[in-house]
Amino acid sequence: MKKSISVAMALLLCVCATSFAQRKAPSAVTSAFNQKFSNATNVKWDKENPHEYEASFTWNGKKYSANFSDKGEWLETESEVTFAQLPDKVQQTFTTSHKGTKVNGVAKIETSKGTTKYEVEIKISGKTVEYFYDSNGTELKK
Repeated sequence: MKKSISVAMALLLCVCATSFAQRKAPSAVTSAFNQKFSNATNVKWDKENPHEYEASFTWNGKKYSANFSDKGEWLETESEVTFAQLPDKVQQTFTTSHKGTKVNGVAKIETSKGTTKYEVEIKISGKTVEYFYDSNGTELKK
């Protein structure tokens, strides 16, 4: 019985340590973030995968998220926008293919490759579904 409790405690400790480690970004990442987004507030870090970190934060009064590689390279920034702020062609494409669908969220995503894409989020049968478009209204694959 004592062995079972010891094993359970060790497992719990590992889970807690892993969870904490995933919330703390390496100094190269936080340094790059601070250079790009000086004066950001309410910064919260998550580990997206073994080589990528995401910061959620407020900057100049708006909510953002930004992804960085584990080496501190900026990958992309996502900002909330309204449906009306989408390019007209994106609005037209989405509205035509999803008539009457309630939009739950919209974002503008700027990448390190110099491209901009737009995300429109809806719910289908209780599940969140994301659609991505380029500035010309062409639907992109995830």
